[in-house]
Amino acid sequence: MADGSIKPFGTEGGDAVPSWVPRPALHYLAHTETGTSIRAIAREAGCHASTILRQIRACETRRDDFLFDHALRRLGKRVAAGTAGSSPKERPMIAYSQKPSKPTKAPLTDEHLKAEAQRVLRRLSEPRAVLAVAQNMQKAIVIRDAGTDMEVRTAIVENEIAEAMALKSWIACATPGRVSRYHITREGRLALNKMLAESENRASGFSEAPTAFQGAPMNTVKAPTAETVARKRIRYSVTETPVVALARRKDREGRPFLSQDLVRAGERLREDFELAQIPQDEVNTTEGLQRFLMNLSPCKGRLEAAAQDRVVNALRELGPGLGDVVLRCCCFLEGLEKAEKRMGWSARSGKIVLRIALQRLKRHYDTVGEHAGMMG
Repeated sequence: MADGSIKPFGTEGGDAVPSWVPRPALHYLAHTETGTSIRAIAREAGCHASTILRQIRACETRRDDFLFDHALRRLGKRVAAGTAGSSPKERPMIAYSQKPSKPTKAPLTDEHLKAEAQRVLRRLSEPRAVLAVAQNMQKAIVIRDAGTDMEVRTAIVENEIAEAMALKSWIACATPGRVSRYHITREGRLALNKMLAESENRASGFSEAPTAFQGAPMNTVKAPTAETVARKRIRYSVTETPVVALARRKDREGRPFLSQDLVRAGERLREDFELAQIPQDEVNTTEGLQRFLMNLSPCKGRLEAAAQDRVVNALRELGPGLGDVVLRCCCFLEGLEKAEKRMGWSARSGKIVLRIALQRLKRHYDTVGEHAGMMG
């Protein structure tokens, strides 16, 4: 490619740059790493040179951002490895699609990024939640101020995932430092809503447009749009869990249906579930849950293994029924109506069983003590 333009990983002829990398970042790397001129990039992109110049300046301004800078460094290393050994005059002629001579790690795919970003952005959408990143640490954590002296840790994030989200402007840092804290942006919320809509479309069997029966009139059936799915979404938003929503209800005496101690017990179980990084589809069935309770799915790291042990001990303490309802409502964030149908219970009985389960869960945590919930 004579103009030195970049082909993302996953496209025809491209395998060095992931397909999720935004166009402004591609243009910036093409200019800084391969030496391609701004006018050549503009010709390939089909826009004015001033547009490319603004994109490059914007990327250069954001290099003070810890995650953004590291994302560009990570991508730049792949480019440098692919263009090693060529002369400066030849480098603009080399497409970004060449394989690195010594690849250290496979590029992050768009599918993996979407799956992880959906999990992390949901946690960042909760009130007072931030992504904390420390220098020289391989992972970041999502923490949330629960209104007490202790901050609740709700997720662990690989640095490469956090860097990709910063590069796509889904998260931003207002006060960088040794420990930088990132919040979700407007672009991040829009991306999360789109990913949730796509997930619900797939769950409803509309991952592709439905095909009409032979002989039937055309355009009689339409796949649900993102707006339609959003209107049909369960009443719990991404910023509110079913337990928190139930705690806002009042009993016959006008008191909250769930006390704050019970809410914290449910949040503590969800924190450990997220720290253990257990895929929901592995424990969504009775057989999968039994394998999980037998601790037959070892985790990779020490922190994940410790969190998994705490979840297993809590669910074993609750037993069948009570353990199932807290797992679905606290960890899967399923609504009470959906949990009642899955469990085969009568309508409006789930909230009573959930309260009993949370009371027993609180007693379990009171027995093991606060230290059992720390990351260590």
